[in-house]
Formats: sequence, C-alpha cells, structure tokens
Amino acid sequence: MKPVDSRQFERIAKALADPRRFQILEAITQAGQLSCGGIAERFPVGQSTVSHHLKLLADAGLVEVRRQGQHAYFSARPDVLRAYIKELRRRIGKRRRAETPGEAASREGKAETEEGSP
Repeated sequence: MKPVDSRQFERIAKALADPRRFQILEAITQAGQLSCGGIAERFPVGQSTVSHHLKLLADAGLVEVRRQGQHAYFSARPDVLRAYIKELRRRIGKRRRAETPGEAASREGKAETEEGSP
C-alpha cells in the first residue's frame, strides 16, 4: 500500500467532507463500477454536477476511470482509502480519551484480576 502524501491527504479529506461526494463514492463501491450517467440517475443533481464530484474524487485518487468510447466508468480504489485512514491514524494518533480516576482504578483492578486468574 503506497502511503499518501500531504497534498493527496488534503484532497481526500476535502473529497470525503462533502456529503454528496461521499454518497457517490458509496454508490460506486457498492456497485463495483458505475458510469457518470448511471450515477446521475441515482442522485437528484445534474450530470455536470456529478461530473464535477467525480473529478474531485478522481483527483483525490479515490476512484479510477476506465474509458470505453464516449463513456467513462468509475470504480473505487479501496487501497487509497486504506492508506488515507492509516495516515489519518498516524496524524491523530490512537490516544485514549482522558479517564476519570474511577475509570482508571476500575481498569487497573480488572488487569490485576486477569493476571491472577489461571
């Protein structure tokens, strides 16, 4: 899995932040492959708007385009999404939320109990 660079990371974040683009990516992922016209049929927006969303998804690397004559078919790139998630985890970290003293004591008590059990 190729890591995402900072520029691609920002493009992916922007692409996923728009609810309609996220829905389009979901539709493509579920179908396996969709044409621009097929996507436009599923959403109450014009084909030019769908084309704009698809361009941003493709620029982010989240979908790939296969051209066949005058038609373009889009399929998802799960490897890019996995790389984005990996980078997001690296940037944000897997920090635990702050525990209350009672939660910490409870967790420590459970750990001691588990250590003493056969």
